[in-house]
Amino acid sequence: MGNFTEFLLTGFSDNPVLQKVYATVFSLVYLAALTGNLLIMAVTTTDQHLQSPLYFFLKNLSFIDNCYISVTIPKSIMNFLTNIYSISFLGCALQVFFLFVLCGTEYALLLVMSYDRYAAICHPLHYEVLMNRGSCGQMVVASWLWGCIYGALHAAGTFSVSFCETNKVSQFFCEVPSLLKLACSGETVLEHGLIIASCAVFFMCFIAMLVVSYVHIFSTVLKIPSSKGRVKTLSTCLPHIAVVILFLFSGSLTYVAENFVTSSLLKSLTSLLYTVLPPTVNPVLYSLRNRELQAALRNMIAGK
Repeated sequence: MGNFTEFLLTGFSDNPVLQKVYATVFSLVYLAALTGNLLIMAVTTTDQHLQSPLYFFLKNLSFIDNCYISVTIPKSIMNFLTNIYSISFLGCALQVFFLFVLCGTEYALLLVMSYDRYAAICHPLHYEVLMNRGSCGQMVVASWLWGCIYGALHAAGTFSVSFCETNKVSQFFCEVPSLLKLACSGETVLEHGLIIASCAVFFMCFIAMLVVSYVHIFSTVLKIPSSKGRVKTLSTCLPHIAVVILFLFSGSLTYVAENFVTSSLLKSLTSLLYTVLPPTVNPVLYSLRNRELQAALRNMIAGK
C-alpha cells in the first residue's frame, strides 16, 4: 500500500481567475457531453424504429461515455470552485479503477460494434440469427466483464507500490503515469508490465476484430453495383470508424506526450483529449450521418 493518506492534484494553474475560467469551461463541456449522450440513450430506448442491435450498442456506448466523463470532471470542477485539490488515497484508487474499467469496456464494445457492422453488411441474411437479442446482451456483459478485470489489474498494479518524497500529482485527476512517477525506485515494474501487456492485447484485438472486419466490409461494399448503394452502406460504418480513431488517437497521443512534455499544464491539456473529447464528440459523430437518429431526435424534441 502507498504511504500517503491523500494526494494533491496540481495539473492546472492555482490562479483564482483562471480557476473560475477552468470551472466554467469544464462545466459547459460536461453539460454538453451529458446532454448529448442522454438524448441518444433516451431516443434509442423510446423510439420503436431504433431497436436494432446497432442502436442497442450505441445506447450502451452513450451510457459508458457519461460514466467515463463523470469519473474526473465533477471532481475537477469542485476543486476549481473550492480551491481544494486534495483527493484521498481511496478516492484516487477508485478513480484509477473506474477509469480503466470504463476505458476497457468502451474499447471492447467498439470491437463488438465492428462485428455488428460486419454481420450486417457481409452476412445480411444471417444477421438476425448472429445478432439476436440474447447474443447482443451477452456481448455487452462480456465487454463489462473485460473492463472490470482490466480496471482491477491496473488499480492493483498501481497502488501496490510505495510512494516516496511527494504526494503532488501533476495532473487534474489520478492518472497512472503521473502516479508512477511518485513511486519509490524499482517498484513500478508490475504496472509497467501490465501497461505493455494491455497495449499488446489492445493491438492484437484491433488487428483481429477491427481491421479484419473492415477489410471484409470494404470488399463487400465494392461489390455493390450502384454507387448510391455503396455510399449508403458505407455511411453506416463511418461514425463507428470515426469514434474508434478518436478513441485510439486521443489515448495514444496522451501517453506519448507524457514522455516528451515537461509542463504539467500541457500534460493536463493533452489528458483532456482522452478523458473529455471522446464522450463529448461521440454523440455528434453518430448523429451527424445517421438520418434515422436525426429524425427520432427531432420528433422527441418536438414532442411527437
